[in-house]
Amino acid sequence: MRKLFLHILVANRFWLLLTLGKEFDRESESRFPDSIESLLENYKETAELEMGWLSRCDDAALNRQLITPRLPGKSFTVSEAVMQICLHSYGHRSQSAMRLRNLGGTPPATDFILWVTERPDPEWPAAAEHPA
Repeated sequence: MRKLFLHILVANRFWLLLTLGKEFDRESESRFPDSIESLLENYKETAELEMGWLSRCDDAALNRQLITPRLPGKSFTVSEAVMQICLHSYGHRSQSAMRLRNLGGTPPATDFILWVTERPDPEWPAAAEHPA
């Protein structure tokens, strides 16, 4: 499962960093972290980066074209990249829920309509907290 969680994070960071005009080093981004705490910290840092960008995002930013050598001859709007991030991770959340059920667990609800009405804040473990 940790490999799947890393895969989701790497795909998310690829599109986010492309949107932000920052370098994406696939080799270092794909390196498996030393611990689950380290992986959680990477998720938290990515979420903070996303929220910072979203707080100043406007229609012009969402309509900007993105080009990447990873998909030659194609271009995407930032809004399409955001949709890719959402749909990609949603598909993997479904896989994770199925795996958890197969192991006898009960996965949390992942329906968008429930999330959008409740919008819980992320519950980061203490290890993922930044010192003040």
